[in-house]
Amino acid sequence: MKFHLDTAEIYIPDEKPLEEALVRTTHLCIAAHQDDIEIMAVEPILECFQHPTKWFTGVVVTDGRGSPRNGLYENYNDEEMRLVRFKEQRKAAIVGEFAAQVMLDHPSKSIKDASQIAPVDDLVRLLRATKPEVVYTHNLADKHDTHVGVASRVVAALRKLDPAERPARLIGCEVWRALDWMVDSDKVAMDVSSHENLQFALLGVFDSQIVGGKRYDLASMGRRRANATYFESHGVDNATSLSYGMDMTPLMTNPELTISDYIQTYMEHFAQDVMNRLKRMN
Repeated sequence: MKFHLDTAEIYIPDEKPLEEALVRTTHLCIAAHQDDIEIMAVEPILECFQHPTKWFTGVVVTDGRGSPRNGLYENYNDEEMRLVRFKEQRKAAIVGEFAAQVMLDHPSKSIKDASQIAPVDDLVRLLRATKPEVVYTHNLADKHDTHVGVASRVVAALRKLDPAERPARLIGCEVWRALDWMVDSDKVAMDVSSHENLQFALLGVFDSQIVGGKRYDLASMGRRRANATYFESHGVDNATSLSYGMDMTPLMTNPELTISDYIQTYMEHFAQDVMNRLKRMN
C-alpha cells in the first residue's frame, strides 16, 4: 500500500500477508499519537482480543517527535524519540493482538492544517483497505489541537467514501478531555471492566511517556474507574470501569452538518441539564 510518506509503515504482529491482515479488520481506531489508541480505544481492543472473527487495527497519524521527555529519555533528540515511540507502538500491537498497526508518520503541523490533503488521502486508502464496521477516533471536544485535527481529517475521509463503503458507526473517545460532562443519554458508555491486567500492559509498554513524566497508565485506569463509579448516583455499579464515547456517526452520514454545529448541540444539552437542575432546586 502506497502512502504519501515513504517513512510510513504497516506492522502486522502475526505476519499475515498485508491484504489479508487489513481486510479482516472489524474495528479501526485512528489516533493522533503513539499510546492514544491504548488510552481511548481499549473497549474495541478487548472486544477483539482472541476473538475468532473480530479484529482490531490501530492507526497512528503523527510521527511522535514532539513528545515531552525526562529521565532515561531526556537527552533523546526528536528522531530518536520517534524511533522509540514507533517501537513502543509495535509492542502494544503485539500485546493487544492487533490485526495490524499503521504509522502514517505525518508531522503534527500538517494535521492541524485543514488545507493539507495528504493525511486525508492516506486515511481514505486505509478505510477502503480495511472496511471496518466501527471507527474510533478522538472526540471533537478534545482540548489537544492535534487530536481535534485528526478527528476532523477522519470525518473528511469518511465523507469521501461512497455510502456503501462507510462503517456503521463513528465514535469519538476520551484522551485530553473526559466526556463525563455530556448528559448520560448522549454518552456512548463502553464497559471496560474485563482484562484489567491486559489494560495495564497495553499502557505500560509506553515507557518513554511514563518515565518521561506523564503517568498515563495510572490516569487512564483511574478515569475508567471514576467513570463507572460516578455514572449513576442512585444505583449500584453495573461495571467497574467505563470509557465514554461521543457518537459522531451523523457527521459521517450528513455532509451538510458542520462539526461546530454538531458539538454545539451536545454543549447545549449539557447547559440545559445544568440549568434545569438549578431551576428545580431554587
